[in-house]
Amino acid sequence: MASSWKDDILLKIVNVLVYLFFLGSNVYITLVPHDVYTHGKETYITPSPWAFLLWSLIHLLLLGTIIYQFTAEGKKVIVDGISWRFPLLAVLNAIYVNLWATNHYVVAFIFALFVSSSVTHIYYVVKKFHSPTSLADELFVHLPFSLYHGWTTVLVMLTAFEAFGTDAGEHHAGIWTNVFVFLGLFFFEATAAAYAFSTPEGDLPAAIAITWSLFAIFDHQRTPFIHWSALAFALLSLVWVLKGAAGLATTWRHGGIVLEDEERASLTR
Repeated sequence: MASSWKDDILLKIVNVLVYLFFLGSNVYITLVPHDVYTHGKETYITPSPWAFLLWSLIHLLLLGTIIYQFTAEGKKVIVDGISWRFPLLAVLNAIYVNLWATNHYVVAFIFALFVSSSVTHIYYVVKKFHSPTSLADELFVHLPFSLYHGWTTVLVMLTAFEAFGTDAGEHHAGIWTNVFVFLGLFFFEATAAAYAFSTPEGDLPAAIAITWSLFAIFDHQRTPFIHWSALAFALLSLVWVLKGAAGLATTWRHGGIVLEDEERASLTR
């Protein structure tokens, strides 16, 4: 029996509603009088406000996801695969954003972990069981959740420093602050490398999300040690992204198949 856009219509409608709620929660923090991007707690790992433009890109791609679910191919991965995990993610993200916007950083950190866990589960389902079969799959399923996965890694770290770190507006960076920030930046760079080389094709969108954030931290931080450390790790992350992109391009030139030496030999016999 041919599938209809009305199949599993309840979940599709819920996805539409929570998407609007999800997007609205992030629109809120840009419209309230106190702009959280520039007037929240300032830490020594806070990025420039333009880092958060990544959220806008993710939202735009997820709008495509919501539309794509009404097609036969989109239903297989979004409705049948991701299922109710997307509404759960939307609710958790909305709670996190509003806690963060109202400066409840400790509780926001806890919900950042919940958001990260929820995104990780969706990311696993998409990567493990739903290889992309079309450009729409790439743009509206794999790309937004790869970006989201990398971005939530950044958000967890940023919120941790807001919850437990030194307020840069009140205290100078001491030795331990520099050490913890350096370790945080190193973690970002190492995670970007892991994304870029995690599989033969890598996960460049997630690596790019982290690299983007590192450049934003470099741009915003004025303490010399942190400023130049962020630049060094950002450049390293960029190297991993470019190397991963070069490897992916090579794979595509060979039709997406990398042959082992034994396989090449069998083909030439």
